[in-house]
Amino acid sequence: MQLALKLHTSIQDMAIRGTAGPMDMAQVERRTTPAATGGSAAARVYAHVKERLLDARFPPGSLLSENELAQRLGLSRTPVRQAFVQLEAEGLLELYPKRGALVVPVAASEVEDVFEARMLVEEHCARRAVAAGEALDAELRAAIAGQEQALRAGTAAFADADRRFHRAIVAAAGNAILTRLYDALRDRQQRIAAVAVARGGAASAERFVAEHREIAAALERRDGDAACALVAAHLRSARDAARGARGA
Repeated sequence: MQLALKLHTSIQDMAIRGTAGPMDMAQVERRTTPAATGGSAAARVYAHVKERLLDARFPPGSLLSENELAQRLGLSRTPVRQAFVQLEAEGLLELYPKRGALVVPVAASEVEDVFEARMLVEEHCARRAVAAGEALDAELRAAIAGQEQALRAGTAAFADADRRFHRAIVAAAGNAILTRLYDALRDRQQRIAAVAVARGGAASAERFVAEHREIAAALERRDGDAACALVAAHLRSARDAARGARGA
């Protein structure tokens, strides 16, 4: 009951501050996914650009050229323009006629809202996830291995593996509604993590992996209190890194 009240209050606060709540974001994603436009050229451009926006290969504040992207992908400018319009509707790009598309920086309010929602959900789920058993243990080890591989290869897959780790814990708690709420944060969560890691470098990423190992070990010991405390500390550390990345 307390968790439900906190979530309700948090979502109301997000709406007051002008940030879409989790269910609003889920509706936006359903309207603007590539599947909604089939296998068209615009859908392929959309997927190509959005992937790079979320993993920070197109960093916040950079300007994307419609013409250059069309040439790089071997397409006309029309599908690129259509994809840009979709991504502007999602708040990821801001279009400037004859200049290009600005990658919208992560707002301070967005960082605070996303981490507030994550703390409410993930701390609760970490305590409940101890009952999930060995299946969760194996999933967390695989996610950590994926992060380590991304670090060694220097690829942009780190943020995606980071999200898989956290989502596994949320899903293991067994509350389908909380899992759907958490999934609504997917794009924002991945983008914030990617920007923080890109600015913080390998040392920041390695610290996150070490903290993940500690969380996984607590869950393997079936120590819900320790897992909850470690998740809270980890999210505070990640939030501080994201705040620093915005000011970098």
